[in-house]
Amino acid sequence: MLGIGTIAKKVFGTPNDRKIKATRPLIDQINALEPDFEALSDEGLKEKTEEFKRRAIDGEALDDLLPEAFANCREAARRALGLRAFDTQLMGAIFLHQGNIAEQKTGEGKTLTATFAAYLNALTGKGVHIVTVNEYLAKRDADWMGKVFATLGLTTGVAWSGQTEDDKRAAYACDITYATNNELGFDYLRDNMKSELSQIFHRYHNFAIVDEVDSILIDEARTPLIISGPSTDRSDMYLTIDKLIPELSEDHFELDEKTRNVTFTEEGNEYLEDLLRAHGLLEEGASLYDPESTTIVHHINQGLRAHKLFLRDKDYIVRDGEVMLIDEFTGRMMAGRRLSDGLHQAIEAKEGLDIKPENVTLASVTFQNYFRLYDKLAGMTGTALTEAEEFGQIYGLGVIEVPTNRPIARVDEDDQVYRTAREKYEAMIVQIKKSHEKGQPALVGTTSIEKSEMLSKMLAAEGIPHNVLNARQHEQEAQIVADAGKLGAVTIATNMAGRGTDIQLGGNVDLQVLEALDKNPDADPKALRAQIEAEHAEEKQKVIEAGGLYVLASERHESRRIDNQLRGRSGRQGDPGRSSFYLSLEDDLMRIFGSDRLEKVLTTLGLKEGEAIVHPWVNKSLERAQAKVEGRNFDIRKQLLKFDDVMNEQRKVVFSQRRDIMEAADLNEIVTDMRHQVIDDMIDTYMPPNTYADQWDTEGMYAAVIEQLGVDVPVMQWAQEEGVDEDVMRERLIEATDKMMAEKTEAFGAENMRNIEKQMLLQAIDGKWRDHLLTLEHLRSVVGFRGYAQRDPLNEYKNESFQLFETMLDSLREDVTQKLSQIRPMTEDERRQMIDEMKAQQAKMQEAAQAATSPDEVSEDAVAGFDENDPATWGNPGRNDSCPCGSGKKFKHCHGRL
Repeated sequence: MLGIGTIAKKVFGTPNDRKIKATRPLIDQINALEPDFEALSDEGLKEKTEEFKRRAIDGEALDDLLPEAFANCREAARRALGLRAFDTQLMGAIFLHQGNIAEQKTGEGKTLTATFAAYLNALTGKGVHIVTVNEYLAKRDADWMGKVFATLGLTTGVAWSGQTEDDKRAAYACDITYATNNELGFDYLRDNMKSELSQIFHRYHNFAIVDEVDSILIDEARTPLIISGPSTDRSDMYLTIDKLIPELSEDHFELDEKTRNVTFTEEGNEYLEDLLRAHGLLEEGASLYDPESTTIVHHINQGLRAHKLFLRDKDYIVRDGEVMLIDEFTGRMMAGRRLSDGLHQAIEAKEGLDIKPENVTLASVTFQNYFRLYDKLAGMTGTALTEAEEFGQIYGLGVIEVPTNRPIARVDEDDQVYRTAREKYEAMIVQIKKSHEKGQPALVGTTSIEKSEMLSKMLAAEGIPHNVLNARQHEQEAQIVADAGKLGAVTIATNMAGRGTDIQLGGNVDLQVLEALDKNPDADPKALRAQIEAEHAEEKQKVIEAGGLYVLASERHESRRIDNQLRGRSGRQGDPGRSSFYLSLEDDLMRIFGSDRLEKVLTTLGLKEGEAIVHPWVNKSLERAQAKVEGRNFDIRKQLLKFDDVMNEQRKVVFSQRRDIMEAADLNEIVTDMRHQVIDDMIDTYMPPNTYADQWDTEGMYAAVIEQLGVDVPVMQWAQEEGVDEDVMRERLIEATDKMMAEKTEAFGAENMRNIEKQMLLQAIDGKWRDHLLTLEHLRSVVGFRGYAQRDPLNEYKNESFQLFETMLDSLREDVTQKLSQIRPMTEDERRQMIDEMKAQQAKMQEAAQAATSPDEVSEDAVAGFDENDPATWGNPGRNDSCPCGSGKKFKHCHGRL
């Protein structure tokens, strides 16, 4: 008997079906307009774009422009690429424009689908970002689809990591910009470290279309983007803490070798507080539990770990004055590897070595919070439904399954479960051999490079020619994937490799034409293409007769999505195909999720060597296991995001303040308010409300006024005058400091003073934000322990990070006020001295330049085989070493110049 839900679906259709149905009238409108746009000249298509732009600026909704814009874009694609978009591609583009994820199967033409939504949203003049998983795809898609946008009169740019600042700025100024998620995120962080508006890359965060959205917004969103730089030298702190650790007894800490963890006991905490106060590291009355003590607690914890968990000649050795870590699995030294979070520095202090500064986070952002900056976000992938809940909760994105242009003809077989990995691989080799002999191309999916290489050796031993897909070379990756559909081809790849490039049966015609032209540049391209297309049609027919592409997976992944992605490589555009998963009880997923029960079943069934169990029930139970793992991973990402959201609110405040400062022509009012606020805080501290004059700390106030405000006024005499209260004192200090700053403005000139204020304010914000990020990192690393006291670590983190942020803003006001009070114009003698020093420096540089070998001559110090155009021949010089070209200059001033 059918359930109510099943009956409702049969009568009304699923929610997905209803969304598909709702697009039909729009698609009919676009198709009806096709003859009108076919009749336009090439110039007419561009004129239409200008017309649409005017209408959009005049306030016409993009939804109303959609049918005409899509019809114009379809005609442009037909003329530029010879491709007429299917109705299903228009459907996908409508969903993208609405801010959804369009799930389109592999080979359904996602790259072309994106152009429609991008074109429509670019009409506002605010730019559209199309996000790809790697730079090769960004450049390829921009070059390919850029022809469509050019036909429509729009500009296309690519932002990539090796560009000059001017080229990158030009790329972001285009109507459509292709870039990787990493580059977009890093450029956003770099923008918020710039000091002038003219240097900024991003114009707006208007609309982003994310290709392979599951990979970028889920898989890669586990780790934040971080820009780091050398921190201030904290050698003294490490050395001081290092001297304290040996004074601890065994009662002061608990060591857990199994989990490699060491923590202070209650007694140890009290002893430490007394010890730190005695050494002047903790103020009287302060506690290790105060938010301000986070950094010192972090240093103490790392010092304790260095002494109690890391043993010399077991975990590390000391060689040439450096701590060299030892790999616990291989016993080999890991040269160049350093422990993070100050632990390496703590070990250096323990061993009495020079302490190298740790890197500090200058700016960071998670992909989740970066992509939520966009006014509208959309995505495309072949596999998103299994993660629909996460997309909805984190990004507010709906997932809509777009139907295929032709019905799927691929046969998905039930999983085959073997008892051991050896039996599984042997069965796979037999199957690959069979399909290879009949000319059926095979794509073999593995979960790691190591397993790919093992299978490669087994195939080589059987004499089967094959390719191993190596993700290190993106161009090579695309070439191997393009050839994977040829007659009898065997390709071994990691499950995620080759995304973004179609496996076409019989091979990829376009790449074959380019290859042939490389070998024979004088050939006629049209004749060559006709010949290759004829050969391809014949080979494609043979591959179809052999059964199409056969996908064999060597195990199931933690995520169903990645399995579906691999499976979807076969059966594109209605092609025949086949997919099988070969599993064993020794696979990670099987081992972790109930292989004991399954092994009992297999033993009961009397399974013999080399036999497999094949049943739909096995598939179902595995999918349930995968769903559990997906849910757990989602919870971990959600928890990480909750912590980052706290920082994100503060990041938005700081970055928007920076932007306001850069945009402001005159910051005098802001700086004056800051100075007056510092005076208010000073009055509250040294002349508390409701106190008498003899209770005021006028000496402390006098010292603070000189140090922070830079004016020498008779504070103590004022305090003894009759009728002087806090308000009178405040007015006199404001009057004295305002007069001093007015004199400075006159001495520097108003315009110079405004620039000085702007730069000082930006420098102060950057310095304080950098220190605040470090403190939050340290707080984040220790706040989890609050859970032992039945306190929610997230709430504790929110409260303390807010207090720390307030403290940061207070100290920012003091810092800016103090620095501005100390600046003064140079005297004539100082100016002359500076000019003399500069002249002497120039003379030295000229002497050095004359003494240095000219670029045409190479000294005997030059590295043999040095080629200035090939960095691979330069060796690996340090920044301060002599340049390998033999110029005599330091590497950083010569070929190593950044």
